[in-house]
Amino acid sequence: MKKVVPEDAILIPDNAKRVFRGIVFDVYQWPQKMFDGTVKTFEMLKRVDTVKAICIVDQKIVVQHEKQPTSVYKNELPGGRVEKGAKSLLDEIKREVTEETGYKFKNWKLIHVAQVTYKIEGFFHYYLAWESIGQQAVAHDAGENILTELISFERAKKLSGQPGNLLAEVWPIFEKAKDITSLLEVTEFQGQVLDR
Repeated sequence: MKKVVPEDAILIPDNAKRVFRGIVFDVYQWPQKMFDGTVKTFEMLKRVDTVKAICIVDQKIVVQHEKQPTSVYKNELPGGRVEKGAKSLLDEIKREVTEETGYKFKNWKLIHVAQVTYKIEGFFHYYLAWESIGQQAVAHDAGENILTELISFERAKKLSGQPGNLLAEVWPIFEKAKDITSLLEVTEFQGQVLDR
């Protein structure tokens, strides 16, 4: 599946070997030549990518309050892990948003991509969705208990500026926008295209 990632993304080298396969994380190792000529074994994790969306309904932002068997998430964006065999990230975020919120949208664009951390090849892909074209019944997974809320742009921006808040992950987007109109004007994310 093709995806766009930051130009400065740190990727697992082609010569790395997978030494462990997990549900969410795989471990890769490779021989790395050091500055003094010696060789050491380096290691990185590979994580399943995640898709999330800033959804606009009636000039408000969709946020969720989610309880899972091991944790509670408040003020979170709809989305989730990309399923194995997915055809595209856009298909995945559309599926996740509809399953979790019931909403369907006419317009979508990728506006931000962030690497989890430099030691993990895994990315969070953030989409903007607007112009709702209907709502259907939600279809939460067995491990999800989700309440959906529509909040003002101002409240969403304030929450995104608070460290520790789950909306802080989209602070780079909200920081530049002053209202819904300028949020809609955020340009499509440009980066390098990967096919893996």
